[in-house]
Amino acid sequence: MGEPKFSRPKFDTPSHPWKAARIEEEHAIKAQHGLKNMREIWKAKSQLRRHRRQAMRLIGMVDTSEGHGKREMEDLLRSLHNKGLIQSDATLDDILSLGTEDILNRRLQAQVYYKGLATTMKQARQLVNHGLICIGEQKVTIPSYPVSRDEEEHIKYHPSSGLNNPEHAIRKAIEGRREKAEYAVEEVDPEATPEFAAEVKAAAEAAPTVETGGDE
Repeated sequence: MGEPKFSRPKFDTPSHPWKAARIEEEHAIKAQHGLKNMREIWKAKSQLRRHRRQAMRLIGMVDTSEGHGKREMEDLLRSLHNKGLIQSDATLDDILSLGTEDILNRRLQAQVYYKGLATTMKQARQLVNHGLICIGEQKVTIPSYPVSRDEEEHIKYHPSSGLNNPEHAIRKAIEGRREKAEYAVEEVDPEATPEFAAEVKAAAEAAPTVETGGDE
């Protein structure tokens, strides 16, 4: 059973600690998502591994069209859909195509950035840690909090935060970034190379859209 005073680890560490390709990949993910350490990536990978293992087991079953197998498959698909990882019409094969970043994108830190409430991932983490973000009426101070599909629309600035003021420096910076992205798209030369046009479009899509986040 193990020692009651010491909880078991909830994630697996890399089997080989010095593989250069894995280290470079994890450093890139860490920088892109504004993570504190590699442990957060390992947790996401372990969670993804559990989902894939369950999906592969169900795929290998003789019959999942009725009985217990069907119920288990439906429960898994419904659970991952509610978590925002797959679409409502997804299949077990779609679970196998999920990546580590799909898990990391469901963190509150990432959702704050994608909803346009922060200019960078690191700033989003700071806002969450300082208690400036809430889901509905509940303040959440855990950057790794997994945001469900139903909670997405309720992420906003805390009612007592000065960030609800459109004149706040962070709000102005977000608005300025969005305007620059829109201007870049409008000014793209129609005769420009497809690669350049694609880069500008990607930059515009990455720019957060401003939401007031005020009281509903």
